[in-house]
Amino acid sequence: MQLDDRQQRLVQRTFMDYQATESFLDNPIVVSRAEGLYYWDTEGRRYFDAIGGIFVANLGHGHPRVVEAVKRQLDQMSFSPPMHGTSDIALDFVERVGQVAPGALNFVKPFSGGSESMEAAMKFSRQYFKQSDRPHKYKFVSRYLGYHGGTFGAMAASGTGKRKTPFEPQMPGFVKVYPPTYYRDRFDNWDECNRFCAQMFEDAIVNEDPDTVAGIIVEPIGNTGGIVTPTDEYFHILREICDRHDVLLIYDEIITGWGRTGSMFAAETFGAIPDIICSGKALSNGTVPLGAMIAREDMAEAFRGDPAAGLNFAHGHTYAGSPLGCAAGLAVIDEIVEQGLCERARAMGDYLAQKLAGLKKYGVVREVRGRGLIRGVELVKDTASMEPFPELGMALKKTALENGLILRVDPTWFAVVPALVIAQEEVDEMCGLIEQSLAAALERVA
Repeated sequence: MQLDDRQQRLVQRTFMDYQATESFLDNPIVVSRAEGLYYWDTEGRRYFDAIGGIFVANLGHGHPRVVEAVKRQLDQMSFSPPMHGTSDIALDFVERVGQVAPGALNFVKPFSGGSESMEAAMKFSRQYFKQSDRPHKYKFVSRYLGYHGGTFGAMAASGTGKRKTPFEPQMPGFVKVYPPTYYRDRFDNWDECNRFCAQMFEDAIVNEDPDTVAGIIVEPIGNTGGIVTPTDEYFHILREICDRHDVLLIYDEIITGWGRTGSMFAAETFGAIPDIICSGKALSNGTVPLGAMIAREDMAEAFRGDPAAGLNFAHGHTYAGSPLGCAAGLAVIDEIVEQGLCERARAMGDYLAQKLAGLKKYGVVREVRGRGLIRGVELVKDTASMEPFPELGMALKKTALENGLILRVDPTWFAVVPALVIAQEEVDEMCGLIEQSLAAALERVA
């Protein structure tokens, strides 16, 4: 699209996430409306949203049930006093999240988004051990290529070098191991690779000294690493390691939660329950910023006792537990449950994977991976050498927008994460746009 002089001037007064202003101005998009699976820009052109905004609109943009819930709450109360109490709807939210969370994870603290939830989980873990007579357990082991948020704590847990180096030095107390995709070519099969990479967590814990390690932090499916999808066994091994060394298992389900993988949480998809789940993004369907830290109920006992002893969670945010956010979250959860959207994500996800596998005919697709309706396609120069093809990804990022498609494209892979309400004919439309854009990108780099 073309920006007028005013729009160009205003773009120069702000910044775009993770891209240079000059790059954005070469291929700009300014949206003004969204509905269902589509955006419209200020010129009236329609775009198929293949990533739910940014993994947010699981129910599609402007879902009437969620919008109506927020409107009703606006008439009732838009803000409650966080330093003095809570609200009735926040307690309803706590109860509902606990009902759908796996295992005994029903201690719930709402926040304003995923990064806040991650920060809370790390602070909660450290304080939990300090108040449980294990005060030296403060370190976290996470993965290279993982991403857990833009705040300093979440960034320190992340393993995305170029996103971190402008802000170094990072916070201490964070150790990294490699994801399975890093070592896959060194093993005969994927299962063996996953066993090795899961064991690396224990190696790190033992060599750091288990008495100093508080938790393991992982995304069940790693987004920024290229939709890294370990085996079920990988997570069972992590669970056993944590149990063996008195370490908390923390899942970053900011992207994989709320039906995305074919279960309410990926913890259920992979069959290994953590001690803490962090969530955000799709929890409010993009209407109001909302996140939640969901922990084992028994962990809360470490924060209860004589007020004079200071036994409280020394953490809070102004908009944590926002009545508007909680109203949206309740509507989202009820819609997922009542409409069977977890089951739909499994069925449509399998169909989507089949359609994306058809792109292998171009000879530049190494792998299609993921679960449910979060799928990733890895791009290579050819399937003999498996050499990465960043030039193709850079071209695809442009051709997708030119073809009216919003896609998450990294130089060597792209992600397809549509709303859970997507129908088969809409999967066909989306995949047609993806193939059209990939073919155009191949022509461009040729």
